[in-house]
Amino acid sequence: MPASHEDTCRWMEVLKPIFENPQVLKIAQNLKFDMQVLLRYDVEVKGECFDTLLAHYIIEPEMRHNLDLLAKSYLNYETITYEQLIGSSSKKTSIKDVPIEKLKDYACEDADITLRLYHILEKQLNENEGYKLFKEIEMPLVPVLASMEQKGVHIDTDFLNTFAAELQIKAKEIETNIYELAGEVFNISSPKQLGIILFEKLKIIENAKLTKTKQYQTGEEILQKLEHKHPIIPLILEYRGIMKLKSTYAEAFPNLVNPQTGRVHTSFNQAITATGRLSSSNPNLQNIPIRNDEGREIRKAFIPANEEYTLLAADYSQIELRLMAAMSGDESMFESFCNGEDIHAATASKIYNVPLPEVSREMRRNAKTVNFGIIYGISAFGLSERLNISRKEAADIIEQYFNKYPKVKLYMEKQKEFAQQHGYVETIMKRRRYLRDIYSNNSIVRGVAERNAINAPIQGSAADMIKAAMIKIYEEIQKRKLKSAIVLQVHDELVFDVYKPELEEMKAIVHDGMIHAMPITVPLEIDMKSGNNWLEAH
Repeated sequence: MPASHEDTCRWMEVLKPIFENPQVLKIAQNLKFDMQVLLRYDVEVKGECFDTLLAHYIIEPEMRHNLDLLAKSYLNYETITYEQLIGSSSKKTSIKDVPIEKLKDYACEDADITLRLYHILEKQLNENEGYKLFKEIEMPLVPVLASMEQKGVHIDTDFLNTFAAELQIKAKEIETNIYELAGEVFNISSPKQLGIILFEKLKIIENAKLTKTKQYQTGEEILQKLEHKHPIIPLILEYRGIMKLKSTYAEAFPNLVNPQTGRVHTSFNQAITATGRLSSSNPNLQNIPIRNDEGREIRKAFIPANEEYTLLAADYSQIELRLMAAMSGDESMFESFCNGEDIHAATASKIYNVPLPEVSREMRRNAKTVNFGIIYGISAFGLSERLNISRKEAADIIEQYFNKYPKVKLYMEKQKEFAQQHGYVETIMKRRRYLRDIYSNNSIVRGVAERNAINAPIQGSAADMIKAAMIKIYEEIQKRKLKSAIVLQVHDELVFDVYKPELEEMKAIVHDGMIHAMPITVPLEIDMKSGNNWLEAH
């Protein structure tokens, strides 16, 4: 164990040839963290690696994967916890002040437990058919994510400061309009005061829902259903949206910029979602708003490294619907994609029985809701709520949908049967989503599991596909020694910081990597654009 920084550097010189030897297998728990620490000492981990955290994630995706828990579950062993090492919050000490003997015991125990878990988890991966996914997707993705986190993304703080001031002015204007409609000044952010205004003073509806504490429910979902009841409701929703933009993004992001790099460095979490999707935290860069104009403006704050660079954004067009067509084998849906048709207009044409040129905007909008709703197992009631139509009309639309896409209906039934039989469903890459509630006697609980049986293979296959694309693109960038880099992944979209002389080359690399990420029968479409900020490139 090194006793000082100088000692660490000396030991790194000794260990560097081992870490960089491609013939030596490296076993780790949370390899991405270790890779980033080693990179600070100019050590690049090469060759075959095995991450016990990721192995357990594939075996048990809905459980936690920390070493203490795995040691207890698999080895019946109580580890020295990090809290025991540095003390509780009131008596916390720095890791630098922990005696070297205690640190040695902690580090050696970590290594020992990780090695013992490797022997168990490797066998389990082979038993549940997860090894291919582990070796071809999850493990090669680790250096990609480590690189993205190290690189970070450049943020225009001047723009954000100006935008925050503009949002404040807009919020004040809406506030004034709300007070006029309410007939008095009140705290819009107080659910209690808002509830009294809406349901007692303005009497928007009778018998409004109450919370457990006997306050009126004023959550977003409740208010969205009441939007057409009174002009004050859309204003309240707009006010809330603007205030959230201001506090969560415009004001918060400048404080998250690393003073050394001038960038925001998010963490991409590889082992959190049960579906296989990546998530992002500290800060979450995957929930940047996109549905309204003010929300989209936030993307202007994401800019290239400097004037020599540009941002390139590329995303899969309607990937989940294309996967539904591929996995269900529905000829009608497959044909629409092969012909390059607008799938929502094509669906509208089929369910409303009108020629494609006669499809109205409303028909297309309804068909779009049905297309995406079907993937998530939407009911007639759910569709009627979303489209603000009668339940019978919604049921008729769903019935027509299944008449026109019969194999989609068959796929959904087969997925539910498979889940009932096996207790899980699978993606194209054999990623499993366990659905233990599929056997529940409670119809509501069982219904959620049945909807997951339909959606998880599609959402999970889309996640596997973009991960495979990231690996291909990253490896090609490394091979060609390009200056460009992947900086963000947001579900079906990738964002790159591209050195301008490499733009055309990068477009070709990205397109090829995404199109050929995984073998699939349905033609894929990639939307790609570059610009001086993320909004321009989106």
